[in-house]
Amino acid sequence: MGLVGRRDGRNFGYGRQLSYAGPQALKDMFGGGHYGTVKAHSDRWQAFVRWCRSDDGPGLNDARQIDRQILSDYAAHLSHLVERGDLAIATAQNRLSSVNRTMAALRGDQYVKVPSPSKALEMQRTNVRRSVPQGQDREHVKRLVAVLCEHQMPRAAAIAQLARATGMRLREAILADLPRLKRESEQYGKINIQDGTKGGRAGASAPRWIGVDNHIRDALRFAEQASPDTSRNVLAPHESYQDFLQGTVRPARDILHTHNLKGFHELRAAYACERYEQITLHPAPINGGNCYQLDHHLDQKARAQISYELGHGRIDVVSAYIGARA
Repeated sequence: MGLVGRRDGRNFGYGRQLSYAGPQALKDMFGGGHYGTVKAHSDRWQAFVRWCRSDDGPGLNDARQIDRQILSDYAAHLSHLVERGDLAIATAQNRLSSVNRTMAALRGDQYVKVPSPSKALEMQRTNVRRSVPQGQDREHVKRLVAVLCEHQMPRAAAIAQLARATGMRLREAILADLPRLKRESEQYGKINIQDGTKGGRAGASAPRWIGVDNHIRDALRFAEQASPDTSRNVLAPHESYQDFLQGTVRPARDILHTHNLKGFHELRAAYACERYEQITLHPAPINGGNCYQLDHHLDQKARAQISYELGHGRIDVVSAYIGARA
């Protein structure tokens, strides 16, 4: 048995470290069997523990202190990673499910849990934007690109330009098949965003065509120049996606922060606001526009188009980028 102390003690008697206690409780719950299941839950539990210890987390190391609000905050954190393109929605749901299972193993009851991981993430994803997106000013983005290049980060500059020009998620910009996109832009005057998309939305079953303008052409040209030799995207041939996030995206984010951009996802929101104005000839709601009051059918049409271009399945998610109907 994994208990090392009293059940009313630290981590419900499973030791002093949260990272150790979770796997031990799971082993007890599964009676020492189901090794693969225990391993999967334990790995996802460790991701939760890392968040707890991070600057964004609650900074605790005792499962007795974990309550429903902390789990809700973790769901919001995972949702942000999903929206940013750093995590698949299925992975986020699995992480929440594993935290639920591990908390049940530690506590011996079902009292502290996320009632529905999928609904928790959906609720977080439909938050209404309340701050004006940074990066709407293209001159601001040009300066950011120049600064990233000065720091020898042309690939980070490339994904920033792709995100602003096309509304791609971070993951989509990193994994974009640049030769294909260039060919489509030349042949059709539009590109189909397919690489790195969420939830298996790819291929003919989920086309995502976006009309090409000079900003997109310039972004594709820059990205192709920044792409390593023999690569079809911005990753080096033997470089993993996670390695790129750690080695390039993370330090690039620090630079963005010092130049008034919270992250790459802001550029996606800036694209959405720009598209809303192009379609409706009114500023986005977050920028003070009142198109919905003047012509709610036009507002709905714009939101449907932007939802399609951003790769979302629901119109209401667009409020997280351009603001609520007002």
